[in-house]
Amino acid sequence: MNKKLCLVFAAATAVPICLFGQEKSQPPTTPPTNPITASEKGVYSFVSNAVIGAAQKMPEENYSFKPTPDVRSFGQLVGHVADASYMFCSQASGEANPMKDIEKNKTSKTDLVAAVKDAVAYCNKTFDSMTDAQGRQMVKLFNFQLARLTVLSLNTAHTDEHYGNMVTYLRLKGIVPPTSENPPAPRPK
Repeated sequence: MNKKLCLVFAAATAVPICLFGQEKSQPPTTPPTNPITASEKGVYSFVSNAVIGAAQKMPEENYSFKPTPDVRSFGQLVGHVADASYMFCSQASGEANPMKDIEKNKTSKTDLVAAVKDAVAYCNKTFDSMTDAQGRQMVKLFNFQLARLTVLSLNTAHTDEHYGNMVTYLRLKGIVPPTSENPPAPRPK
């Protein structure tokens, strides 16, 4: 008798759970015209927005902060990311680098935040004008032949690397980094 009761109970609870777990089928979304470029831009957007957020959060008086004398200051990191973004994205687009020496020539928070925002906008313009077919074209970078999209991917990796440095500087100053402020809400199951 107990086995029959357990089986009935299991069946009675399984049916509503199975029905609850079914979702209405959603129409398939149309993939982007250039899915590889769109994917790369999505990752770059996340990372570059984190860098901009870090640059904005650090107070002006800490832009000269260096955890040790042999590393870049926080402000120099922001300038370096801007310089590198212009370099990588101009190389990927086939244009002459429109901006150089930000790290050497800009020191104020206002100027450096504006410079990194402008560099990100320049890279976004490069992504927006790139197709997957163009992204596979080869260009020379540091004596290597690389696909244009690989150059953009290297920029994303470089930007992310230095965001990691910026996180350390922010934490040393007691500031919560942008990517730790509002963790994403749990996804419904």
